[in-house]
Order: sequence, then structure tokens, then C-alpha cells
Amino acid sequence: MKIPLAVPNLSGNEAAYLQDCIDSTFVSSVGAYVDKFERAIADVSGTEGAVVVSSGTVALQMALQGLGIGEGDLVIIPTLTFIATANAVRHTGAQVWIADVEPSTWTIDLELVREAILKETDWTEYGRRHRATGRLLRAIMPVMVMGASIDFEKVTGLAREFGLKVVVDAAAALGARVANDAPLGSADVDALCYSFNGNKIVTSGGGGAIVSRDLNYLDRVRHLTTTGRVGANYDHDILAYNHRMTNMQAAVGVAQLERLDAFLSRKREVHEVYASMAERFRCLEPFPVASTGRSIRWLSGVYYTGANLGLCDAFRSHMNEAGIDLRKFWKPIHLQLPYQSSPATRMPVADDLWLRIFPLPCSTHITDEQIAAVVSSAESFWKANDA
Repeated sequence: MKIPLAVPNLSGNEAAYLQDCIDSTFVSSVGAYVDKFERAIADVSGTEGAVVVSSGTVALQMALQGLGIGEGDLVIIPTLTFIATANAVRHTGAQVWIADVEPSTWTIDLELVREAILKETDWTEYGRRHRATGRLLRAIMPVMVMGASIDFEKVTGLAREFGLKVVVDAAAALGARVANDAPLGSADVDALCYSFNGNKIVTSGGGGAIVSRDLNYLDRVRHLTTTGRVGANYDHDILAYNHRMTNMQAAVGVAQLERLDAFLSRKREVHEVYASMAERFRCLEPFPVASTGRSIRWLSGVYYTGANLGLCDAFRSHMNEAGIDLRKFWKPIHLQLPYQSSPATRMPVADDLWLRIFPLPCSTHITDEQIAAVVSSAESFWKANDA
């Protein structure tokens, strides 16, 4: 049987809480577990509130629209991210401005972004206007790649300099910390967004959440995601969406959060095994760990630093033949067909990096025997190709 990359660990109270939903008949978007899940997410994040929604993509879109971002606007995102980051921006009516990443952290290159803003935008009474597109630069959306922490001080400093909103794509970063080991919600940003897709450390089968320190803002987002309904009758005051999470999804999420500490601990253990393996080869490095804050290592693995890129596909084939799930990592946004004409910085780092990245199996309930099989198979390849 193939060893998968990352599958959900459903060995806790998930089944019992789902049965409770069925017994209570609260299986749709209203129920006790929705409220419990929101409170638990806020507690982990260190915020006063949270709004759960139907997906991580929706969380990003609603976070932006709740800030008034939409048609005619521009949002800066990194190229090394899952396509949902860009899609969420486009679904608001805004356009993306795509930036390269830093080679040492794989997160958005803020110096490059600052240089691009100064060179390619003009100040107006409404904010920075991008010369080539005529759009107003309204926000930056840094991504916590694979759960890695980011330099929040630099992000917020750049945002203040240019009058930008900050929505953080923290899709895989629930439980990460900022500098001084403070919770994510202590960062001076407008919103953080999580995903609870099936491959995340905590899953609800699907879903997402927006957290913020601004309760008025969260009220706007909640109103936007719950059809704009006013009162108990069928009165609606805005054009809105039905993006609510169901009570059944939230029940799974509540059960998952009960074991968050154990999940994060196991993720750290897996990371250390793969990092130790990388040290034994000249051409491999472990995934980077942020120097600020605490990362949660949603995915772990190694990346290739050698000159023969043909070995990358050969390694993937070798691992799959051994029954180990290994695929290409995210194709950068600027190379994706829907975004090839979007404004973008130069991309020397991402263009070279993305095919070199090897996410290895790291489920929270992966066995020691399975990890040993992954390491043994990887080592058998690199011992013959360590150049």
C-alpha cells in the first residue's frame, strides 16, 4: 500500500461528535459545534473571535471583501503558493500582483516588493496606483508557506509605509506563533485565514476560518457569508453569500483541535527525521525553518541543491515505484495559465526552486516503520546520485 503524503487522523472524538449532530438533527449551518469551533480557533489564535466558512479559499475572499477590496484593486501575493491564494483575490474582482520569494525562507521577498512599488506605482489621493494596470494597490497577502512563520514586523512595516491592508494566508499555520512565542492573532494585521482541508494538520473535511482582533470587522465578514440576513425573517440588506460551515464539519474540527498539541508534536518529530537525513547528503537540504516565530511544519521533506535537475523527476519516479507518494510541489502562480498576463516581479528564485522541492509523507499518525521506509528509499537513491 502506498504511503500517502498527508491524510487526516480521525482517531479521536470525530465519530462521536458527528453522531451527536445526527441525533440532534443539527446537521446544517446552525448548531453548537459551529460556535464551539469558532471559540476554539479564536483561543488558539489569541483573538477575540473567528468566523468559520466553507473553505480556505472562501476565507481569503471574504477577508478581502470585508475590507472593501474588489473591482479596480490590486493585491500583492507571492508566487510560491497554492493557486487558491490568487483565485481568492480574483473572485473579489481585484487583480494579483505576483512577487518572487526569498531563497532562505520561501516566503514573499519584501525588499523586492518595496522596490517594485516604488518603481511601478504613483502616489494619489486614493493610494498607490499601479501605472501599467491603472489599479489601486490596496493590500498584501503574505503566505505562511507550509505553516512557516513569517517576519510580521517587516510585513506590517511595509504595509504602513504604503497604506496597505494585510490579509495573511495562514492556510496551513494553525498553531504557529509570532516572535516572542506570542499567538498568531497578536500580529498587527487585518486578518489571518486558515484552511481545514483534508490534508491539513486540523481538518473539518473542508472549510476555513477568518480570525481578527477587530470584532466589528468579523461581524461584517459574518454578515457577508450568511446571506446578509437581518433578523429572524427573510430580510436581507446586502448582496451576500451562503458560505457557512456546517455543524457536522465543525464537529469534526472540534474533535481535531482537542489533539492539536499532539498533532504538532508529531509533525516536529517527522521534520527532524527528514532534516537529519538531508544532512547526510551534499545535495540535499531540509525545508527552511523561520528565524522569527514558531513554524508548525505542516509539510516536511527535503530539497535538491545540485546542478542536475533531471534527478528531480528521477527521484519522484523512484519514490513512487517504492510505494511512496511524491509529487511535484506547487507550480508558481506566475506560470499558471490564468495568471501568466498578471503583473509580476522578476522570478529568479521561484523559477529555480519549485521543481527541487520534495514534500515527503508526514501524516500525524504516520508510523515509525513508514518513516523508516521513506528514509530508506530516499537514501538508496541519493547514495547513488549525491552530486
